[in-house]
Amino acid sequence: MLSSGQVDIAMGYAVPRVLQLDGGEPIVILAGVHVGCFEVFGTDQVRTISDLKGKRVAVNRIESPSYLLVSIILSNVGLNPRKDIKWVPGADADSVRLLAEKKIDALLLSSSTPPYAQELRAKKIGHVILNSMMDRPWSNYFCCLLAANREFVRKQPVATKRALRAILKRADVIAREPERTARLLVENGFARNDDYEYVHQMVKEMNYGQWREYEPEDTLRFYALRLNEICMIKSTPQKIIAQGTDWRFLRELKKELKA
Repeated sequence: MLSSGQVDIAMGYAVPRVLQLDGGEPIVILAGVHVGCFEVFGTDQVRTISDLKGKRVAVNRIESPSYLLVSIILSNVGLNPRKDIKWVPGADADSVRLLAEKKIDALLLSSSTPPYAQELRAKKIGHVILNSMMDRPWSNYFCCLLAANREFVRKQPVATKRALRAILKRADVIAREPERTARLLVENGFARNDDYEYVHQMVKEMNYGQWREYEPEDTLRFYALRLNEICMIKSTPQKIIAQGTDWRFLRELKKELKA
């Protein structure tokens, strides 16, 4: 929808954005929004990422964001995602049940979409073997980037900057007022009343309000290198950054929104 112009601006995982840019889709990255939003859970038989060799790992589907992220994480410790893992496709709810029943050995969940990750921790089902909000190198980079349709940015630079300003200012509010943010998410139907505590926990834990301190270009370079290493893209990081980014609005807003 972003590439076709049905949507003008959208936030999403960095990894799929890199794949879109490698495929020549007409999008442009404008900024990073927050750092860290995924966790890898494992059974008691799995203590580290290296222990996943030969194990069953759940993902939404092959080539999904969860598959791509786990593949990069595996390759970072020397495992081959195509040969060393038994992939089990399925929805998050099904994968959580399979982990509880020990019919899979690990799965990746987004902390930003309660209640699954928070529920696993609360019920002590499995344990966290990687937390991108705290564990390096993942905690050094943005998890989600803001992208826009290239033609929209060209035709509507003022609207692009206004939208980016609103989103980044809201990120600051989330960091300052997690309780109010959680309440608004529930009141506006983005989360169930029963999940308020999990939503509150999520907005407190995630690194909103740090968009000034990290460089989104570093994030693109990091993930492009990782994807290139496992032969999932052909473009170099330099090409991805040169053809798929526009930092002028972010530079201006960093000056304007210092306080």
